Amino acid sequence: MKTQFYFTLFLTKMVLLGCQSPHQNPPDPVHPIPSERQMNWQELEFYAFVHFNMNTFSDMEWGMGDESPKQFNPTELDTKQWARVVKEAGMTGIIITAKHHDGFCLWPSKYTEHSVKNAPWKDGKGDLIQELAESCKEYGLKMGIYYSPWDRNHAEYGQPEYLLYMRNQLTELLTEYGEVFEVWFDGANGGTGFYGGANEDRRVDKRSYYDWEKTIELVRELQPDAVIFGDAGPDVRWVGNEHGHAYRTTWSNLMRDSVYAGMPEYAELYATGQENGTHWVPAEADVSIRPGWYYHAYEDHKVKSLAELLDIYYLSIGQNASLLLNFPVDKRGLIHENDVIQIQQLSAKIKEDFAEDLALLAKLTTEEYQRNGHPAKNVIDTNPNTYWKAEIGTSLILQFENPVSFNRFLVQEHVPLGQRVKSFSVEVLSDDEWISVAEETTVGYKRILRLSDQTTTAVRFTVTDAKAIPLISRISLYKAPKLVTPPILSRNVAGYIQVEVPDKNVAVYYTIDGQDPDENSTPFEGPFLLEKPAMVKAISIDKETEGKKSEISMAFFDLSKAKWKVITNDPDGKKAIDEDEKSYFTSKQGKIDIDLGENLTLIGFTYLPMQHRYMTGIIQNYEFHVSQNGDQWEKVAEGEFGNIANSPIEQEVKFSKINARYIRLLARRTLDGQAPSFGEIGIRTE
Repeated sequence: MKTQFYFTLFLTKMVLLGCQSPHQNPPDPVHPIPSERQMNWQELEFYAFVHFNMNTFSDMEWGMGDESPKQFNPTELDTKQWARVVKEAGMTGIIITAKHHDGFCLWPSKYTEHSVKNAPWKDGKGDLIQELAESCKEYGLKMGIYYSPWDRNHAEYGQPEYLLYMRNQLTELLTEYGEVFEVWFDGANGGTGFYGGANEDRRVDKRSYYDWEKTIELVRELQPDAVIFGDAGPDVRWVGNEHGHAYRTTWSNLMRDSVYAGMPEYAELYATGQENGTHWVPAEADVSIRPGWYYHAYEDHKVKSLAELLDIYYLSIGQNASLLLNFPVDKRGLIHENDVIQIQQLSAKIKEDFAEDLALLAKLTTEEYQRNGHPAKNVIDTNPNTYWKAEIGTSLILQFENPVSFNRFLVQEHVPLGQRVKSFSVEVLSDDEWISVAEETTVGYKRILRLSDQTTTAVRFTVTDAKAIPLISRISLYKAPKLVTPPILSRNVAGYIQVEVPDKNVAVYYTIDGQDPDENSTPFEGPFLLEKPAMVKAISIDKETEGKKSEISMAFFDLSKAKWKVITNDPDGKKAIDEDEKSYFTSKQGKIDIDLGENLTLIGFTYLPMQHRYMTGIIQNYEFHVSQNGDQWEKVAEGEFGNIANSPIEQEVKFSKINARYIRLLARRTLDGQAPSFGEIGIRTE
């Protein structure tokens, strides 16, 4: 149809659809299909994780279980603040870490002394779960419970007796605090720990130890409307990463009987779901608003930017997953101010992006007569229970009286009858010719495409392949205003700060004195040398739109590595200190020794694991040594990089200040037992 004649002939064949009952002649479901509890969960879409527990006060990601309850003492704990922030951001619930791997309980459990009843907080009379339940109720939010099956504190972990303990605690949590919308079981199971003083390594058979069938029966009995989260579900599955991203092809169907919690190959083989999956187990994308899951003061300037959070929103909710965004509540017991600012900005931007549904202005036409009771007009009737019953290959055209501009395309399936669409296309009419703007795969509950700006009088949507008759419940078009992207800061090995500018039509300004930059700050005109530790801040300002600017980018840079040298015969050793995150060094000696070139006062170090799709040799347990002369070494830190398997981000370790010229990072254990790899090593100086 490249001429107006053929386009007119094409439209003549179409009919404006009738007004038959939307409930007439429902098609047979395509199994698997969601349960009522799963559909209720699906409609929540966006809700909060709160990681707040003993790790907040021990400054760790994974505690060892030997922490004293006396460490838990928030000074301004306010669950109403949490609920208010979450509600105002448009989120629908809060899932709280009632018990993490260290075994400390946020409620006064009768089955352990390792809980808030022995903490100084509220003189041992506090119950954080009760306070949160009341706050959620006040603000109209759902409450969920995270419970770690692994317990590094409990003496009987790994024995059958522990299962009774676990189920007793679940009974407390699921009977004493009202309705729970989700029970979240972590997949991390077994390893080194305190275990009542044994201080040993305990491994369990992840397939059989927990006897999940009985635990699931217990949850069903106590909270029949709650969905259960786990790698294998049974109701909701892990998306397979901790970046908050689903996939271009994301099925809600899962080969559930092939999956078990903590299986090493889960992310690669099962996280995207399967077209022929046997059970309905939709994906939940979990991610923290900061690099870590728990609060660390050194991450106060590392809260994700608006651009990063917006990417997460579109790559999760926009790709057939729900979004679980984590807030690492700080030692006061509050969501930190920096985190509040960012979630408020995200909320405002989402409202801005989806302010007006342009599809509501369209006249809908299709290539075929519809006498099945499910006409195409149902895709814009704003009723989620109605749908257009199409045919594979059938197109739906949204025709506009006047040209419209859009850059977001939203489509939803009527998933109560199963996920069906395998692929679809979107085209726009330009000079009497249909131009493709998207060729995509699955839809599911919701799919949102971010497109370049399109101006047209007609948009054509076609399901090009499907498992069965497609049922499309909604189509929407939006024009999202431009977001000015902040500059990206980095440093080369010589110590020069470099700025990557994502947008061409912006000017970048920066500061190194801690002040926020503006148009009166130093303009970035090329790489500049930074010799002393400093916080660099930079901002992009749009040259074309007055007053339109980005968020402020912030990055802390310690002393440069210009004088550093890796003491090894392997020439690849320099890749661990080249300021290039894409390179890495694998040490056959199980360690790396570095000459800093001068004596320095050290207060910590950083370890970035290799940033590669196929990661190997990631250090789990470490020792850090220092030396004045390269011969006599002193150990100044040892421990575990908790959760590094699922979150391979930069790890920072602090210790008491010490003078040294040489440093050594020694691997005591790697995740896969292979020779340790080093993406980048850094130091923290006084």
